[in-house]
Amino acid sequence: MKLALLSDLHANRQATEAVWEHAQEQGINQVILLGDYVDYGGDPAWVVDFCRDLVRQGAIAVRGNHDDALSPETTSRMSDHVLPTLQWTESQLSPDQLAWLRDLPLTAELGDCLFAHANVHDPAHWEYLHGRMEASRSLFATHHRYVFCGHVHEPCLYHLSPTGKSGEFSPVDATPMPLSPARRWLAIPGSLGQPRDGNPAACYATFDTEQAILTYFRVPYDQEMAAHRVLTSGMPAPVAQALAERLIHGR
Repeated sequence: MKLALLSDLHANRQATEAVWEHAQEQGINQVILLGDYVDYGGDPAWVVDFCRDLVRQGAIAVRGNHDDALSPETTSRMSDHVLPTLQWTESQLSPDQLAWLRDLPLTAELGDCLFAHANVHDPAHWEYLHGRMEASRSLFATHHRYVFCGHVHEPCLYHLSPTGKSGEFSPVDATPMPLSPARRWLAIPGSLGQPRDGNPAACYATFDTEQAILTYFRVPYDQEMAAHRVLTSGMPAPVAQALAERLIHGR
């Protein structure tokens, strides 16, 4: 089975359409959605409906912190600079769409794979996996051989040996990486809708569960149109300008 791992779509329709077209060319059998479908981008309703359709067709989806923050009980946990875009996002979504986001699980599993948005050792508190120490903490928290998370907005790959020694790899675009069965692995495919590693191309990954081969991809898309959608969305102007520039420059 070949998985398509999509994370941090962030209401970016143009990037989502480009990645979806690319993923279908890879012969995928199962879609995994790793959270943060909304906020920052100009098309939250479209992206939510796109993801809901995928779930109805059998995709697995987990909740991200921006999805979670649309609940009245949780918005106060977000930084002040995020609140204006969250408020705008909420105004664009129907009660049914908001309920769908809030009802998504924090984690999901498929065979020897475990999925979460931020981490698996404490998924409800959204701690970032910024390095080997945090990645190892998540790997020690589960018996699954393969863990997949989002949240970081940069593609990363960590591993843990049977003796507890950790390591990491820097993914290379479109280069298949066999994952040794002697190790356990935590992969972050990067952000589809808002990359932050200096490369504005959308990120996603595929994983062949039978051959244990992971492949990261960067997919060019129409960033100018995505930025235009943000600038004309009705978000507060200073915030919209900053978000549009981030899409153009990828940081």
